[in-house]
Amino acid sequence: MSPLPALLLLLIFLLASSPAKAQTTAAGKRTEIEFELDPYYTSVGWYRTLTSEPISNVGRKNEWEIYFDLLKKIYQPRTLVLELSVNPLPCLGSYIRDRAEQVYDRGHVGNDFNLLESVVAGFEEPWAASVFLGNVVEFESIKKSYVGKRHGYAGLLVSGGNFHIKDSRFIADNWFETEVKLKGEQMLSDRELRWSMRVGLKHHANPYISDAYYIGLRRSRTDFRENGNFFRNNSGIEYILDVSQEGLEPLRHYFMLDKKIPLKDKRFAFSLGVGMMWTSGKKYSGPLSQTGVTGSNIQLLIRPNLEF
Repeated sequence: MSPLPALLLLLIFLLASSPAKAQTTAAGKRTEIEFELDPYYTSVGWYRTLTSEPISNVGRKNEWEIYFDLLKKIYQPRTLVLELSVNPLPCLGSYIRDRAEQVYDRGHVGNDFNLLESVVAGFEEPWAASVFLGNVVEFESIKKSYVGKRHGYAGLLVSGGNFHIKDSRFIADNWFETEVKLKGEQMLSDRELRWSMRVGLKHHANPYISDAYYIGLRRSRTDFRENGNFFRNNSGIEYILDVSQEGLEPLRHYFMLDKKIPLKDKRFAFSLGVGMMWTSGKKYSGPLSQTGVTGSNIQLLIRPNLEF
């Protein structure tokens, strides 16, 4: 299968000229459509409340109050979300290696590092279809006319796709994963707060890719105004651990730290993430068991981005 669907979405992103976000919603409606454009994760989602009331708005509650509101009735799911997503830059990296490998090869620095790979590595699938069932709340955003993703989620997510990415190569693989997730994004005039906590399992139809249990934690905060805590407020952290379903042996450690540099007096920030990914030799077998492009199971990661 050609990566054309992913590239079309990437084109939409490029035409947007920024990692902007947009939302179509009407007050009091039980159905919403929301889309997000970002170089690493682009999606469109359809939201439907399962009760007679619309998605509730919790206003400007703090982070811990939001967690409590989402979790206190997680056993009573109220919202269904259907989502299609694509990872544009990882798809582009795979496309370049497949169609213009000489360009990919120019990214080699020494024998153990490829600049292009460091920017796109860490995303194991090019695209996905997802179904979420749980509780969703809406946050107060900058202003009513502001368009942007501003929801919090707590519930069960089931996702699937038909390709896996390894070393910027598309590998045929009908995969699916099931996870319990707590996730959200809160956008205010002076800051953005994003978080994700999840635990789940992933199954691969390709026999040469190990099935895994995983846990993932991510928190990111951007302050667009001056603040007194440079390290805590304008920073982000993410960690993912994969272990094998047979034997519970570690398969992958993914760790990322990022720093945001806001432009003074503007709601705009440059973000640069630096991290590492360790992959066990037991994650892949058979024809996929060869070492990666760096000749090592440790990959340096670089994540440049822009935030608005």
